Amino acid sequence: MYGVEQVVNVQPIDVAVLVVYFALVIGVGIAVGRRRTSSADYFLAGRRLGWFVIGLSLFASNISSTTLIGLAGAGYHAGISISAYEWMASLVLVVFAIFVIPFYLSTRIYTVPEYFEKRFNAACRYYFSGLTIVGNIFIDTAGTLFAGAIVVQFFFPGTPLWFAALLLALFAGIYTAAGGLAAVVYTDVMQALVLLIGATLITYFALDAVGSWSAVVAATPPEMLSIIRPLDDPTMPWSGLVIGVPILGFYFWCTNQFIVQRVLGARDIQQARWGALFAGLLKLPVLFVMVFPGLMARLLYPDLAQPDLVFPKLITELLPWGIKGLVLAGLLAAIMSSIDSTLNSASTLVTMDFVKRLRPSTADQRLVVIGRVTTIIVMLFSAFWVPVVARATTLFEYLQSSLAYLFPPVVAVFVLGLFWSRTNGSGALAGLLVGHVVALSTFVMAQATDWVTLHFLNLAGVFLAVTMLTTVIVSLITCDRGDVDKAVLTWTPKRAAELVQGLRRPNWYTDYRWQSAVLLILTAWLVWSYR
Repeated sequence: MYGVEQVVNVQPIDVAVLVVYFALVIGVGIAVGRRRTSSADYFLAGRRLGWFVIGLSLFASNISSTTLIGLAGAGYHAGISISAYEWMASLVLVVFAIFVIPFYLSTRIYTVPEYFEKRFNAACRYYFSGLTIVGNIFIDTAGTLFAGAIVVQFFFPGTPLWFAALLLALFAGIYTAAGGLAAVVYTDVMQALVLLIGATLITYFALDAVGSWSAVVAATPPEMLSIIRPLDDPTMPWSGLVIGVPILGFYFWCTNQFIVQRVLGARDIQQARWGALFAGLLKLPVLFVMVFPGLMARLLYPDLAQPDLVFPKLITELLPWGIKGLVLAGLLAAIMSSIDSTLNSASTLVTMDFVKRLRPSTADQRLVVIGRVTTIIVMLFSAFWVPVVARATTLFEYLQSSLAYLFPPVVAVFVLGLFWSRTNGSGALAGLLVGHVVALSTFVMAQATDWVTLHFLNLAGVFLAVTMLTTVIVSLITCDRGDVDKAVLTWTPKRAAELVQGLRRPNWYTDYRWQSAVLLILTAWLVWSYR
């Protein structure tokens, strides 16, 4: 996919910064791990996480190397429309905070598939858990490792791709296996701060190099400065913005275990809501510090053949010694925070959805050991899958299109189950099966023929609609489960009020409803400014 031939002169001070950074991260992770002995401690950080830690961890886990490199490269190639994935996250996180979080925390679940069993049946749990594990290994972790390996090769030419990927996996795997979710979130706090500082420094030096923002605007085609693009746009058609991006965003932020796990570890519903909204706030500046540098690079490197190397090139050519090492640490921080999250997620799913579910008598400490071993196994599988990912044409599109084919059926079933009490296990399982059969058939036709012309973001809407229709029809013609209390597991204003009874009444500025309103206003302003 990429031929990384440039030799980068990395100075000893930059290497020293990286060594100190990695030593600090691993040290913190292992230190935290010494205090994690029970399954609740290991997989959910003892359910003691506060909003600040949750928000930073959500942000760091989401902003992977694929995001940093992909956003800057897409900005260079196609403009700012790619930022829709970022600001749409703020809208989805508002929905997550208001409607979803109270149900997750009130059921005291360890995994999102466990919620599927409570709401539907065990078959739905196993189905979704297996699907998520596959996605964690072969899409999330392997894709992130590949992008990280490309970065390592750029700065240290001659490093074999497989060795760079395995090295990154080992670094993240050591403290993740040792400390579980607590190690992940507390190292994520460090990595989020380094990531934000690094991205801001890149933006500052890039803007200084081009002279002014007005120079960027003057040299950039107007359509590349617009978030909303025409229907035939190959990167982000407006129909995909309205249909596909919210669907993928809902899956990622509301049902993806490696994201939701931080929220499940919250002290209470209020802390979880504040953390989710804080993460939504952190997503808004991404346009300015991660996409705009790609536009600036068009002036600096107009003939760059490989857009995805924009971000590493900005680091190597614009930054002074020492700061280069810090920003490179920020780039690697994005890699590490995503790898540790997906490793911990897959470990939790295997241990709690399969081992604990099939062998309920397994001792608590034994579950922790199984979780650690699973982390190492998943780490190795993902690292060895990296050469397969390397054959893809475009990494960012590979990741997003994979999600578009795999997870719209999950979103359809989840939404129906949350808001329509008549949804039952038979309907949910039928919807998942039919939705994925249609998605798989479409994927095969898209690869073998020219019949499929819809953008993958529009296809996500088709898969969602097929799944919803199937789920509704089967639910209406089959019997409900007798052991499911629909009033408890279906959202209504009354049930929503019951879930927060007993919590201290917040001041107006700590009320999630006011915070949600402010976040929505800020997002609307951003979209309107660059429409």
